Amino acid sequence: MVTKAEDLAQAIGERVRRERRERQWTLDRLAAAAGISRRMVVNIEQGATNPSVGTLLRLSDALGIGLPALVEPPATTPVKLIRQGEGAVLWSGEAGGRGVLVAGTESPDVVELWDWTLCPGERHASEAHAAGTRELLQVIEGRITVEVDGEVYALSIGDALTFTGDVPHAYANTGDALARFGLAVFEPRVGLAAVES
Repeated sequence: MVTKAEDLAQAIGERVRRERRERQWTLDRLAAAAGISRRMVVNIEQGATNPSVGTLLRLSDALGIGLPALVEPPATTPVKLIRQGEGAVLWSGEAGGRGVLVAGTESPDVVELWDWTLCPGERHASEAHAAGTRELLQVIEGRITVEVDGEVYALSIGDALTFTGDVPHAYANTGDALARFGLAVFEPRVGLAAVES
């Protein structure tokens, strides 16, 4: 069963607080590093808000840990099994679509595996990710359009697209039927820039 939004918000809050404290960072330092308000950091750490995917990415990049480390329980073995329905729902559309982070690897080279469903008329816009980020997707059901840095690509069942995720991009269902696609995101060298500087 997919993690409830409230439970996920609490788990994310605990992980952000733990990572911040391990670094002996103040709330202000994390807020500045992530480019978000101090109030937002407080609300996230208290589990009082469900932050957007963009906010979670800014936090994970600032902490140098990658998005999966914020939303998945820490791995205790080299193999981690995630059963159907256990992924973290990190985006919910107004018509019922959702973006589920199914699995991910740890830093420094983070790979995320997503399962996206877009209902007719839904669109998810994403800010540019960290430099070097790559995305690969394949349509499993229906049709979608993918906007990458101002260019639009129409995709049908079985079509795949690879693109740089370090530019603004969006996924949309402009059709009249449900659309579903698998997405892999590769973000290299997460946290290494902070260590090297």
